[in-house]
Amino acid sequence: MEWFAAGDYELARQVLQRGIAALYLIAFVSAANQFPALLGERGLLPAPWFLDRVTFRQSPSLFHWKYSDAYLLGIASAGAGIAATLVAGLPQQGPPWLPMIAFLLLWVGYLSIVNIGQTFYGFGWESLLCEAGFIVAFLGSDEVAPPLVTILFVRWLVFRLEFGAGMIKMRGGSEWRDLTALTYHHETQPMPNAVSWYAHHLPRWFHKGEVLGSHFAQLVVPFFLFAPQPVASIAATILILTQLWLVATGNFAWLNWITIVLAFSAISDDVVRAVIPSLGLVGAAPPTPLWFMVLVLVVTVFLLVLSWRPLVNLFSRHQLMNASFNRYHLVNAYGAFGTVTKVRLEVIIEGCSDEHPSPDSEWKPYEFKGKPGDVTRRPRQVAPYHLRLDWLMWFLALGTPDNRWFQMLLVRLLAGDPRTVRLLSLNPFPEAPPRWIRARAFRYRFSTRAEKRQTGAWWSRTLVGTLVDPVTLRP
Repeated sequence: MEWFAAGDYELARQVLQRGIAALYLIAFVSAANQFPALLGERGLLPAPWFLDRVTFRQSPSLFHWKYSDAYLLGIASAGAGIAATLVAGLPQQGPPWLPMIAFLLLWVGYLSIVNIGQTFYGFGWESLLCEAGFIVAFLGSDEVAPPLVTILFVRWLVFRLEFGAGMIKMRGGSEWRDLTALTYHHETQPMPNAVSWYAHHLPRWFHKGEVLGSHFAQLVVPFFLFAPQPVASIAATILILTQLWLVATGNFAWLNWITIVLAFSAISDDVVRAVIPSLGLVGAAPPTPLWFMVLVLVVTVFLLVLSWRPLVNLFSRHQLMNASFNRYHLVNAYGAFGTVTKVRLEVIIEGCSDEHPSPDSEWKPYEFKGKPGDVTRRPRQVAPYHLRLDWLMWFLALGTPDNRWFQMLLVRLLAGDPRTVRLLSLNPFPEAPPRWIRARAFRYRFSTRAEKRQTGAWWSRTLVGTLVDPVTLRP
């Protein structure tokens, strides 16, 4: 059946399958590196404690069978291995069921991690990765043409992602409507990089143009993803270019990269050949097996049924942001930065080894891998890797209500816990943990051009107050 096969989307399929698999690879490596310290048996928010309080029905996860840090590392390692084979394109060389099973295994494995990840996995791009992995499982292998319904559903995912983000902004802070949002955002975003400093110092008229460009890309362009070619390809290209600007000027884990990958669902082979004639693409594929066609259609109908609540949410006055309407993280609502923080606060954790701290005592700061600390340190580019503790430190400075993890972080640092210390960039107490620890809040702003020339500092900061007075574990 010609209507089922999308023979002119072979490049799209290759980018979708290999790109999503690459992001799963990063996600599983991130879990192996960070989960035991954050959520493991002796983590800041121990997963076993959480599993004792929820049922499988409430939060489906393989870890309801058992949890151990070794088991977590086993699932993360297996997931990373399967993802690596998909990046290399090996399962795609077999029958259609082979990459399908591989992607469904990735989805089950990562869903199991996300559903017990609590605050540390409460980010929209976790649900996005789960949903994307499930959908691309039904793109088939090199033996069949990409199913058109799957390609179109990926576009529906991109539409929800972009249009949802645009509507959140229009319903959010006035800074998006008066075009001043980007005057602040480069400086106050969770984890700026070095380019953020330069972007922040661009003229105000440029920042207003950025906001207008964002509104156009998120509120207008997504509708054209469903237009005939080459209009759909042009719309996808616009989305990709806007996402590349976000990649260049910030660290949003894999959010921007997965959006870029998913946008390729609207780029056809014919358009690519017209632009790059020398690019070789696979020709017509053999007929699609009936069983695979039926399965894809059944799954698509199932996903369309799940789409009703996210569709209503897009046009709701009380639009939800980054919400999952089912425990399997399929067909979710997305959106971010409905309001933009105008002042940057940073929580700096400091330790002291004195028996009894005095005004003259030396307090040494802990440095995180991504978030600002030392004002002379160049802001890092870490995305698409996700530094979960650094991100939560940004939310902490905004005054998030549940900070149990932060209290436990201070306890672990006082105890010199090796796993916790490895989450940081600099441990100022390598020989023995400090006797005392405290947390102070600072107002950070990017240095001016003159200040940077004179001092080399990327940031300027002023003390706001004390978040946690000196505490100790010792009597």
